[in-house]
Order: sequence, then C-alpha cells, then structure tokens
Amino acid sequence: MPAMPTTQDPAAAADTPTLSVRTVWISDLHLGTPGCQAHALLDFLRDVECETLYLVGDIIDGWQLRRSWYWPQAHNDVVQKLLRKARKGTRVIFIPGNHDEFARKYIAHNFGGIDVLDEAIHVTADGRRLWVTHGDLYDGVVQYARWLAVAGDLAYEFTLKANRWFNRIRAKMGLPYWSLSRYLKHKVKRAVSFINEFENAVAREARKRGADGVVCGHIHHAEMRDIDGILYCNDGDWVESLTALVEHHDGQLEIIDRGYQAALPGMRIAAAPAPSPSPAAVPLPVPATVRDTLS
Repeated sequence: MPAMPTTQDPAAAADTPTLSVRTVWISDLHLGTPGCQAHALLDFLRDVECETLYLVGDIIDGWQLRRSWYWPQAHNDVVQKLLRKARKGTRVIFIPGNHDEFARKYIAHNFGGIDVLDEAIHVTADGRRLWVTHGDLYDGVVQYARWLAVAGDLAYEFTLKANRWFNRIRAKMGLPYWSLSRYLKHKVKRAVSFINEFENAVAREARKRGADGVVCGHIHHAEMRDIDGILYCNDGDWVESLTALVEHHDGQLEIIDRGYQAALPGMRIAAAPAPSPSPAAVPLPVPATVRDTLS
C-alpha cells in the first residue's frame, strides 16, 4: 500500500532545535528594513528551544516603514516563527523600543500568544533579578533631540547600505561578513563615549529598582560586564552583530554570536547566589496589522 501523504507544516518540520536553554533575549531585529538579517535570525530561532523568549524592542522598524514600505517574505517568516513558538508553549514577551513605539499603546495586551510589556523583571534559575528594558528611555539623544536621532538613523541606514555592497564583494572573494558600522562604533571616540554613558545610565537605574542586573538592547553593541556591582547585559542586534543573550538551565548567562557561529570569548558568567526570586512580570499585547497601525 503506498504511503499516505502528510499535511505537516514544512516550516515546522524544518525546526530541529540544537540548543536547549531556559531563556533567550533578542532585540533590534529591525524587521521592515533591508538591513535586517532575517535569514540568519530564522536559522537561530529554529536552532534554539527555550521556556521564555524576550523580544527586547525595535523588533519592527516603524520609522523605516513610514518612510518606505519594505516587507519581504523572510520578514514575514520571522513573525510566523515567533507566533509558532508562542503556540507551542514558549512564553514570548515583547517589550517595545523606540522604533516600534507604536506598540506601546498595546501594553498589557496579548497578541497571538505574545505578551506586550513596558518592562519586566526576570528571575534567573539561580535567583538573580534582571530588569529587562529596551533602553531608549535612557538615551538622551532619543529623549531630548528626536530630530537628531532621526538624522542619525538615516546616516546609519546609508552606512548599512554601503556595507551590503561591500560584503557582496567580500562574499565573492570567499571572505566572511564584516560590519563597517560596528567597526566605526569601536573606533570613533564619541561613539565609544556614548556607549559607556548609556551602559552606566541603565546600570544605575537597575540599582535604583533593586535589581541585580539589567538586560537591554538599543545600541547594537552586545556586551556583558559588571558595572559597580550591577550585571549589565546587552543582547546586541540582528542587523550588524547577529547576537543573542541566553540563560542556561543552571542560571548561567552567555552571549551567542551567530556572526561567528560561536560564543564570544570570555562572555560566560558563572551562576551566583542572589536574593530570593520575586514573581516575574505580569502578562501584559500588538496591533492587528502592522500596516494599519503605522498608517
């Protein structure tokens, strides 16, 4: 007797997780822009299995979509993959950033199984309390000179466009991906100073809130370090660095760099005792259609 045809979802069939962790944080996907590395992100989401997935802001780039609509199939696939994870039991929490600030109108709602929160407190397996926020509220340029932030966004978009052409040439030569904007951030003193000021600001705020650490995004610079006794974690982005922050089942934290297909050296933080866990953030949801919300 011939085998009966199956109706299994091909996208779901392709999901073969190779990394099982307790928690994943990703931010700054910038879906809706040519710079979003959607295919690499999809590969990561297929490879990882977790109990909780935090989307730490700038998931959808409303600024770019208002200027020019860009939404290829790969970006739709990312959204569908996130919704599929929520349907399969992963708790997915979306904390809007400045580029998807339109979703802040939907705080305390649920969209397709995804909770929308303004911020959250995450308690690790070893009892540490981590404050989770996108971080734009602690960026003086965004808060007090929005026109400058928009101008900077346009300049950043131009740099990414030049970088795409540069990397096409590198790919033909068999060379790996290289980020021009990431290089400039590390070399320009003013950019380095801005990053340091931002990191110190969110660490101070985490201390005020009685947290042991903070997880944020916003500046597209993955890092994990101690700032005056506060654990500062930035999960990076999926435009330049292709990074995520993960919590292992024992509470250890690690930055995964898919740009290099390996963990960044020296980024693993050992588990440590902390105050008794407090309840995680209350579920709090996203517009029916992104296009309608942005119009």
